[in-house]
Amino acid sequence: MVKGRDVSSYRNRHGKISQNVLAACNFDLEFIYVLSGWEGSAHDSKVLNDALSKYFLVDCGFPNRRQFLAPFRGVRYHLQDFAGQGRDPENATELFNLRHASLRNVIERIFGIFKSRFTIFKSAPPFPYRTQVELVLACAGLHNFLCRECRSDEFPIELENESSSSSSLPGNEGDNVEQVFETQEQQRENANEWRVGIASDMWRNAMQDNNGTQR
Repeated sequence: MVKGRDVSSYRNRHGKISQNVLAACNFDLEFIYVLSGWEGSAHDSKVLNDALSKYFLVDCGFPNRRQFLAPFRGVRYHLQDFAGQGRDPENATELFNLRHASLRNVIERIFGIFKSRFTIFKSAPPFPYRTQVELVLACAGLHNFLCRECRSDEFPIELENESSSSSSLPGNEGDNVEQVFETQEQQRENANEWRVGIASDMWRNAMQDNNGTQR
């Protein structure tokens, strides 16, 4: 229920009126951070920049920059790409992407459980937008409570489309936009070097483990 001049801002790429919700979760399938209320047309990176204070595992929809740790592009990534005999990772970047995909599966699962548990999010409820924003936060809190107190796994998991599993995070509106753009290239280079270093360490450790097993 968005009206007037705000309608266009809340229309997403599918032409529907929506809000962006960014969530971070732990391995117990509990939400540890939820941001709701961004316009449906807001770009993922703009929403993410608003609340970053540490590194976040992100998919290819986000840049590999500063606190964002994205997979390597043009390299095998999805879990099914490594399934079966003879399809193990062959180099450092493939091993990194395999482990990245394994971790990313957690956020896919929690959103599947969340939508199955609170079916109101499968449609557009006729509430004022402010109420819808607060509804997401309230249900996230209820979800965590149920996970801790009930430990119920009775809800079927509906996995999100792998091409986009985002809900979003906000950035610091007080930053000078020109200054941000001036440092983006350097941020990208530093982040890429950092990611390569992680992948190299993973591969080195994996090779040492394999050699130890063979001996």
